Amino acid sequence: MSKSHPRIAIVCDWLLRGGAENVVYELHTMYPEAPIYTSYASKQWEQKLFPAKIITGYLQYWPFSKLRKYLPFLRNMWFSRLKLKGYDVVISVTGAEAKAVNVVNGVHVSLVNAPTHYYWSRYKDYLKNPGFGLFDPLARLGLKLMVRPMRKWDYNAAQLPDVLIANSTHTQQQIRKYYRRESTVIHPPVDTQRFGEYSVPHDKRTGFVITGRQTPYKRVDLAVAACTKLGLPLTVIGNGPDNSRLKADAGPTIIFKDYVDSPEELARVVASAKGFIFPGTDDFGIVSIEALAAGTPVIAFKAGGALDYIKPGANGEFFSPQTVSALSKKLSSFDPGKYTQDDIKKSAQDFSISAFRSKISKLVENL
Repeated sequence: MSKSHPRIAIVCDWLLRGGAENVVYELHTMYPEAPIYTSYASKQWEQKLFPAKIITGYLQYWPFSKLRKYLPFLRNMWFSRLKLKGYDVVISVTGAEAKAVNVVNGVHVSLVNAPTHYYWSRYKDYLKNPGFGLFDPLARLGLKLMVRPMRKWDYNAAQLPDVLIANSTHTQQQIRKYYRRESTVIHPPVDTQRFGEYSVPHDKRTGFVITGRQTPYKRVDLAVAACTKLGLPLTVIGNGPDNSRLKADAGPTIIFKDYVDSPEELARVVASAKGFIFPGTDDFGIVSIEALAAGTPVIAFKAGGALDYIKPGANGEFFSPQTVSALSKKLSSFDPGKYTQDDIKKSAQDFSISAFRSKISKLVENL
């Protein structure tokens, strides 16, 4: 392998939306000639990654596109049979099946977002809320019947990469627990510069804000309930399966923005809040770093990826246990005036795009 020009390929579970896709995008900017292998890709991501060579599987042409994400055994088949030859380094970005790719005569580095949620840490959550609507009973039955062989497949797939990279110390612990392997932590890239550009002085900030996909494990319901209880203004940005329920439970001080017009608009809203609420247990939590980059202190549940970056009294606060009462108590005593915006912004820089690129470059060079 040429140290300056290694032959690289990128692999990911799918290209639809979210933090994992942003990691793929940054890898693409670092290695623009590297082809990208994935089970399926949206037109939006094909355009964003152009002129990258994107190789998709048969699920790209699946007639029931909305069901693709819920058929992991089909992705298992495709990735397991995918043999990559002629590459010095293959980098997979995965929280599901992409780690199962076969790398021939090359080094396989897997950036693990989490051990596959629906088999391991969030199996019970998926049983409770499969996300299939009227077909939830059928989905529950299928998951119960298949979870044992699928866990075995997932565990074996996790043994294939030569190097495992965790996106947080929380994920590192999960990898050790479920896959019985050691890993190195490299945090995912966050566009700290964009959020920093819209920072608002402390005395002009109002209310609280929460962003992200509204699914049960994100616990947006805690933020809505606590701010409704206290009569505090809260802006809820995002959409998802819980959207209707959250709106039904919200009081008059809660404002919902299901969609924002642009990334810049999102940055402006986050940068205008007194505090950002992060009530779920996330593997990392890119949205929290975005808030810190805007100089907005974060009130987070004391668990998961937040333990890597929230420093109580310096850039935010923790609450525990994960209840409306505990969050309400923390919000009642929260004083945004005691934080220095420059210090909050500085705490986000360890998770910047440039920091990620530097660490990945060193990793590839050392291989």
